Amino acid sequence: MENGQKGNGSTKAVARYDVEHVQEVIRQAHEELRQLLQQRAEVMKRIGTVKQTIAGLANLFGDSVLNEELLELVDRKSNGRQPGFTKACRMILMEAGHPMSARDICDYFQQKMPAMLARHKDPMASVTTVLNRLVEYGEAQAVLSNTGRRAWRWVADPATTLPIPAANLAHAG
Repeated sequence: MENGQKGNGSTKAVARYDVEHVQEVIRQAHEELRQLLQQRAEVMKRIGTVKQTIAGLANLFGDSVLNEELLELVDRKSNGRQPGFTKACRMILMEAGHPMSARDICDYFQQKMPAMLARHKDPMASVTTVLNRLVEYGEAQAVLSNTGRRAWRWVADPATTLPIPAANLAHAG
């Protein structure tokens, strides 16, 4: 048989050189993947900061200062249907401005969007899963609350938060 194959379709042991070459390719791919994941976390953190800044400005001056594209990008566009569960958790956490527990977010849903919670057999588990996923995406951070329980906060790098000139704040009220 050719190409190192046996009659039953399995491959023979590859030459030592080939294994070393494959291991080097895997090592390089691993390093590139690690770097890309780090870059993604940094980009997601920056996206969170910019979204939070835009949402804060919209809170101060009203959604009318945002065009249609921005409304959609910061999850504020009202299109008549409920936002997705992950999107809603993201929005709640981002606009809270402080760490929230899964219970806090469930309570918020219960008060503001009870229909969305009704679709989930175990709302606490669903919220916790989404919050942990947001941590994986680099959008949220798990922290300990004052009571020693786990909470999550929206990631916004204070060093890169866009400043709001004091003159602009005077026009807000």
